[in-house]
Amino acid sequence: MSDTQPYAKFSYDAHARTCAPDDFLGQTRRTVQGVAIPEAQIHMILDAIRDGLQLRSDDVLLELACGNGALSVQLFDACRGYLGTDISEYLVSVAKQHFERLPDYRFEMLGGVECVHHEPQPERFTRALCYAGFQYFADSDAKDILMTLHERFTYLERIFIGNLPDRARAADFYTSREASAEELSDPNTALGIWRTREAFAQLARDAGWQADFSVMPQGFHAAHYRYDAVLTRRG
Repeated sequence: MSDTQPYAKFSYDAHARTCAPDDFLGQTRRTVQGVAIPEAQIHMILDAIRDGLQLRSDDVLLELACGNGALSVQLFDACRGYLGTDISEYLVSVAKQHFERLPDYRFEMLGGVECVHHEPQPERFTRALCYAGFQYFADSDAKDILMTLHERFTYLERIFIGNLPDRARAADFYTSREASAEELSDPNTALGIWRTREAFAQLARDAGWQADFSVMPQGFHAAHYRYDAVLTRRG
């Protein structure tokens, strides 16, 4: 396959609007071939997030690319405060309608860069999360977000970044065709940017974070081509 061959672009906002208002898994594409993943798979995701974040009852959690909040709400009881942000107007409206618990657990329509630069009280956050969303940040934005989290969010101790597509294992996903380098580097596709663990570790290191990696159990539907990362402050 040539690097110049066309490939499909994707918008989560546009996709979500095609789903039923209460199809929370479909809206965020927690599906396999269009079928919602089983509840047991959701529990595996939540277990990985909880293990990675090590949430405490006095933590305040920041989530970037929160989607419709259907996953986020299941973490509310483990922390005392939460802010979820996403650029999708539709998904944030769903989150506000169904899952927001004011004043302590709320959602806002904000991009990741905008959020980290303009949050008025960054010191209140102790944990951060970005599940199945970080790959949609371009390299420059990803670096900016991680650096700003390190510099402005001074009490932030742990970041869980989950469900990242592994460039070294792209062939395990694209079994019927070869994806071009351009496609694998494009944040505007259905799967976003594919980064190797080494590339991600360097991105984190340049921003002041240490990255430790894990993979989901073999029973997880995407375990064969994705990984998770926990970031902690270096030195």
